[in-house]
Amino acid sequence: MDREKVSVTVITRDEEGEIDACLQSLAWADEIVVVDSGSTDRTVEIARKYTEKVFHHVWSGYADQKNWAIDQASHPWILSVDADERVPKALQEEIKQVLGSPSPYAGYLIPRKNFFLGRWIRHGGWSPDHVLRLFKRESGRFGERKVHESIRLTGPVGTLESPLEHYTYRSMEDYFDRMDRYSTLAAEEMFEQGKRANGIDLFLRPWATFIKMVFLRQGFRDGIDGLLLGRLYSVYTFSKYAKLYKMGVREKQNR
Repeated sequence: MDREKVSVTVITRDEEGEIDACLQSLAWADEIVVVDSGSTDRTVEIARKYTEKVFHHVWSGYADQKNWAIDQASHPWILSVDADERVPKALQEEIKQVLGSPSPYAGYLIPRKNFFLGRWIRHGGWSPDHVLRLFKRESGRFGERKVHESIRLTGPVGTLESPLEHYTYRSMEDYFDRMDRYSTLAAEEMFEQGKRANGIDLFLRPWATFIKMVFLRQGFRDGIDGLLLGRLYSVYTFSKYAKLYKMGVREKQNR
């Protein structure tokens, strides 16, 4: 039988340095849908070289933006990819294979190879890293979260073998820029859930993050880069709980 068709969705904003390589790796797909939220660089121009389905949608949060992209897709299967990710040949062929016969699954977990400043990180919780990205359109939506959004799927889940490549953090400046943005969103989400932070959280949680990544998940086996990532993520944890703490202080002051 002919394989079922797949639409690939990508959300963008100022991804000029990433989007060309990303979309090159998606040229095999039956449809590419790009949803841009107001790029001021050449992102949209580059995207239009690969697909006519390039849309503008005012930024409404990571999950909502990705769900809106799904709504613009035409085909029964969705592959959701970020601009800093690549679908190598082996994964392309495996996706074609599983969609070429009746599938008992509503979606598939895909192993992901995470690169930090150009190096593949094999430990510290970064590998193995399975993400649910390939799914039946009728069965999956991104859960409404401010950050670290993931697919909520109705139905059984299979697992692919070929990895998705993730080229995260182009530079240290890129890391700190995203850390500030993500930690604010994470703190806002926790605050809305009724969580509050205290001095113990500010002191212990960053150390717990470092110990978990570097020792329990063996990040030290990646050498200096593993230690650096453990330290960077502990700073992220401190930033997140510091912002949550300040939200709690303001709440008390406004009573």
